[in-house]
Amino acid sequence: MHAFGITAYQQPLTRMEVAEPVVGPHDVLVDVEAAGLNHLDEKIRAGEFKAILPASLPLVLGHDVAGTVLQVGTDVRAFAVGDRVYGRPARPGTFAERVAVAEADLAPVPASLGMAEAAALPLVSLTAWQVLVERGRVQPGQKVLVHAGAGAVGSVAIQLAKHLGAHVATTASGDGLALVRELGADVVVDYRTQDFAAQLSGYDLVLDSLGGDNLTRSLGVLRPGGRAIGIAGPPDPAFARQAGLNPLLRLAVAGLSSKVRRQARRAGVSYEFLFMHASGEQLREITALVEAGTLRPPTVEAFDLGRTPEALAALAEGRVRGKAVVTR
Repeated sequence: MHAFGITAYQQPLTRMEVAEPVVGPHDVLVDVEAAGLNHLDEKIRAGEFKAILPASLPLVLGHDVAGTVLQVGTDVRAFAVGDRVYGRPARPGTFAERVAVAEADLAPVPASLGMAEAAALPLVSLTAWQVLVERGRVQPGQKVLVHAGAGAVGSVAIQLAKHLGAHVATTASGDGLALVRELGADVVVDYRTQDFAAQLSGYDLVLDSLGGDNLTRSLGVLRPGGRAIGIAGPPDPAFARQAGLNPLLRLAVAGLSSKVRRQARRAGVSYEFLFMHASGEQLREITALVEAGTLRPPTVEAFDLGRTPEALAALAEGRVRGKAVVTR
């Protein structure tokens, strides 16, 4: 079976021949018709997570899938052969012709979406859901700042936050300014000419997808007791515990975020890191929002599956607007 992955960290994505997936009793074998590309794939390729999330090499990458069910495990009840499904598998491997995915990680493809649009949604929409609903528990009237609102995660997060009844501010630039206004953002900050930290205050929640100085300055726009949730890092002790890291690695991970956590405490706010997890149940709720017209997927830039290395390089270099997807 053809697939794309890595044989060593910091090496280009390469085409490889791999064995057919093994379908366990709770698994669904999916014929991959489209697979979304994410910055997570590039970070794994570059070896950024190898110390805290080690993987066996060679490794097929890909964390978003949309396709048709070819086979179901003996204990699968929710899906049947021929169903259109999509999801963010707990394990990478969607840059391939076929992939076995746990039944619990999948949901039916929204009837209104094609496979490429569906493949653009799982990781980014689950990330937004887990920041705003699962962790943030955003309530009507609260103030939410979404950074990089024109990006794949940001565009979904703006729509979801508005659905939850929040007042939403976002940062963007260029063509993205019109997009985020169209998506419903109440306050739009052009980060090239304006300083969000000087303009915004009293926010309940910040979704930070950039890290570094952007994260540090975001602490200042929060009200006392407000929360900054980062998806670009640095990881925090709660993540280390959740990942089951050994005590030495837990200590190292705690050190990575110690500075920003101290800064947050001094400001009377909090910082936490989110590494999103697979959830077919949450994806079904997202599907309902898509079907209702409340949520639309990011703009898709499609590449042929054979151009997966080129697509990942374009994503890493910032040459993709919206979401890169490979299709067969």
